[in-house]
Amino acid sequence: MESKEVRNWQSEEALERYRMILPLIDTEIDNAKRCMLREQIAEREGISIRTIYRYERKYKESRFEGLVPKTREKRRSQKLPENWEEIVKEAVQLKREVPKRSIRQIIFILESEGYAAPGVIKSSTLQRYLQEAGMSKKALKRYTEDGKPSSKRFCKDHRLELYQGDIKYGPIIRDKDGKQIKTYLSSVIDDHSRLILQSEWYDNQQSDIVEDTVHKAVLKYGVFDRFYVDNGKQYVSKYLEKSCARLGIRVLHTPPYSGKSKGKVERFHQTVDRFSAELEVEHVHSIKEMNEKWKIFLEEDYQKKAHEGIAEYYRSRGVEVGKNGITPLQEWNRDTRSLKYLDSGTVAEAFTRIETREIDKTGCFEFKGVKYEASAAYSGLKVEIVYDPLNTQTIDVRHGNLEVIHAHPLQIGPYASKEPALPIGMTNTEVEGSRFLDALEKKYKESHKMMADALSFGDYGKAGE
Repeated sequence: MESKEVRNWQSEEALERYRMILPLIDTEIDNAKRCMLREQIAEREGISIRTIYRYERKYKESRFEGLVPKTREKRRSQKLPENWEEIVKEAVQLKREVPKRSIRQIIFILESEGYAAPGVIKSSTLQRYLQEAGMSKKALKRYTEDGKPSSKRFCKDHRLELYQGDIKYGPIIRDKDGKQIKTYLSSVIDDHSRLILQSEWYDNQQSDIVEDTVHKAVLKYGVFDRFYVDNGKQYVSKYLEKSCARLGIRVLHTPPYSGKSKGKVERFHQTVDRFSAELEVEHVHSIKEMNEKWKIFLEEDYQKKAHEGIAEYYRSRGVEVGKNGITPLQEWNRDTRSLKYLDSGTVAEAFTRIETREIDKTGCFEFKGVKYEASAAYSGLKVEIVYDPLNTQTIDVRHGNLEVIHAHPLQIGPYASKEPALPIGMTNTEVEGSRFLDALEKKYKESHKMMADALSFGDYGKAGE
């Protein structure tokens, strides 16, 4: 069984590889720039371009898991020189002296000082031994940062370029009967302006609430470029990815174990904590009441309140900010990028789900444990059901070119339907007569015509005699 240390090393190494190739994953850069980036990364990291290609391929095939290095049995290779332990010791010392030294530079120094003949030390082998000795990039950060400000902070230049999404656990409320209701807040924030595009409380944390949040944000503010979320199961849903793809929105996932990469939405959650504290003394008994109060709180205590992050963004660019600061709503409204709205029907279609069901002999089908009544005319047919995941009171039933049926949950009343519809295969269409009888009549006439012709020919023969 692998040790915890080995698993941690594998995870850290995979994360380093991911960060290394992250600029190459962007589909918007052209091939020329991608080739140039590969050369720069290979030079900076001290590895071959071929290795960079391999990391890219592994990521495309298996995403992050493809970058996890395989464990190897620790045994001394017969190909290593006799003084290998000494070589590794000196390599560790060289790395400590100048942490930015690449593997190639270290090998060059060792060869120059006579520790090994040229070509004996392989880059990949020495790199692996250095990692096992604790000389990874993460372990060497303390030698390179020296209190310098972090360069990982970022802010897009315009609204709609990047939205961040997240789910936050909320307080537990009780309904009027005393039953506990767990609450979850799903929110979407614009990276540039910090405006909250959509934020709502729910009684679950399924992927459906994320789709609903994005759906409402698009209806209110139009389509955007990218959606930046973590790797939780709610955000790796195939339905979310398909819905966004239909609208031209690219879904991006944060690197694993990198909570700081969504700092803007995390900072917003501090505002949510203030609301939750106030809610403890405010007696609410439903999600609906909670959302009504949250809408007011969000509008007055966040959207229209000066945001220090916005002011900091402009100060970093040498722009003076007034003493009253800038609110998220002000920053959103004064942005020069135009909003792009889509027809509500187009947006709704992007977020609908389609599944297959078979209609039983009573004209019904089952969906999530609930019986829905379609039509007995569809009995025995396999149909498509089209529905909104957060509004399943009405489900559209489609089959070929037939008229769409709006199915509703089955309600059993005191009386049965007087005239249940017949299945499609048994319905009568308006016709002029019986085709079967017409066919018999046609055959009858043909046979009698032949008999008449035969009699006529016989009479002609007798006349000749």
